[in-house]
Amino acid sequence: MKQSQITYWCHEIIRSQAEEGGYYIDATMGKGNDTLFLCELAREKGKVLAFDIQQEALDVTKELLKTHGKEMQAELILDGHEHMDRYAGKESADVICFNFGYLPGGDHNLATTYRTSIEAIGKGLGILKHGGMMSLCIYSGGDTGFEEKEKILEYVKALPGKEYTVIVNEYYNRKNCPPMPVFIFKE
Repeated sequence: MKQSQITYWCHEIIRSQAEEGGYYIDATMGKGNDTLFLCELAREKGKVLAFDIQQEALDVTKELLKTHGKEMQAELILDGHEHMDRYAGKESADVICFNFGYLPGGDHNLATTYRTSIEAIGKGLGILKHGGMMSLCIYSGGDTGFEEKEKILEYVKALPGKEYTVIVNEYYNRKNCPPMPVFIFKE
């Protein structure tokens, strides 16, 4: 059942809020599925920036985009998401999405950490346009993520309510630390 997968659900929320042809950022490229989704939203007029620190992620994403004829719509950047402000201007992005954790099928020792993730969220909020949204898919459990999840939730809870609306969701009846989708809307 697709509708219960976190990425499907997050994509539907993004699709309901984002206008086609916008400027989008995939802050954690991974296998490129969010990058491809954002390229489909961007169409010919829009643009996508996608970040990852692993060459494998860039290679897999580049091939995925090429297969779907979307390679010209995205700029793939081998750099940490905490440096996205080097590549995107203030209040320029319509949507920014994150998937915290590690590259699916990759080395679990190479995972996001709360320090760089919170720094990236903060910089992303500065890059986000008024009326834009940020999607956070927080994976925890196993060998990564508990500390990152708690620190991220503390951070977003402290965001000023007059500037941001933060919606935290959870898979309430799932065991084994299911992922947590969080949405931030910039007023």
